Amino acid sequence: MEQLTLHADGISATIVGQGAELVSLRDGDGIELLWQAGPAWRRHSPVLFPIVGRLKGDQLRHRGQTYPMTQHGFARDRRFVWAEQGPASCTLVLTDDAETRTHYPFAFRLAIGYELSPRQLGVTFEVTNTGDEPLPASIGAHPAFNWPLLPELSKEAYRLTFADNERAPVRRLKDGLLLPDPQPTPIEGKTLPLSEKLFVDDAVILDKPVSGSLRYAAGRGPAIEMSWQGFNELGIWSKPGGAPFLCIEPWHGIASPVDFDGEFADKPGVMLIKPGARRVLSYRISLSRGS
Repeated sequence: MEQLTLHADGISATIVGQGAELVSLRDGDGIELLWQAGPAWRRHSPVLFPIVGRLKGDQLRHRGQTYPMTQHGFARDRRFVWAEQGPASCTLVLTDDAETRTHYPFAFRLAIGYELSPRQLGVTFEVTNTGDEPLPASIGAHPAFNWPLLPELSKEAYRLTFADNERAPVRRLKDGLLLPDPQPTPIEGKTLPLSEKLFVDDAVILDKPVSGSLRYAAGRGPAIEMSWQGFNELGIWSKPGGAPFLCIEPWHGIASPVDFDGEFADKPGVMLIKPGARRVLSYRISLSRGS
């Protein structure tokens, strides 16, 4: 099966086997909320695994060996197996094979679950270490929402409102790698006013977010609340130079610092999973109306 559309209470979500990617999310009014992979960016909501961001030199180092690993990892470009399919939920699975081991010399099982309920889509990532040595891994979500959600509104009509005050400095990137010095946050208390100039220097990265949720909305029209569990970082991104989408990205992991050349297992943000153990992370998209 190439794709499956889930339905619940008038909303729908479509998932494809390629990359286990969410490619459509429509609210009760039939409004498409997800970016439809136009020329500005050819993806919708890729899964980032086993890395988030870039590694220095696009190389993963393990026990003195180097392995080629492109930005955000390979899961988004692999075909997953459909493990479960239902009217409102599904699970897709990716496991290691000869091809993945040329880039990432570890045994793993990655299961991604989608569950649609009234006005909500829940997404679960389950990473299992099926090998006999610790599994170093990062994983992240990368959903791109239309910006603006209503075409008649301006981009500047939208804001992100965090659950808590986000006073900590943010991190920025240069050539895809993490700059050493934190930058002053553009968030004003709980509020981040949105504009294209925010992304001139690539993503805005909260490496120590206090909040576990945020709301993306204008004064009217559809509103999106995202909440997450198990993720340590949050990326906010739109294509520098302007594009009609906004990505809200819970991450467990981060791009390599510009001066990091060590073993992948020692890279900041990597989780280490013991043999036979698993890690479960999740996020939820809740739909409502602007106020």
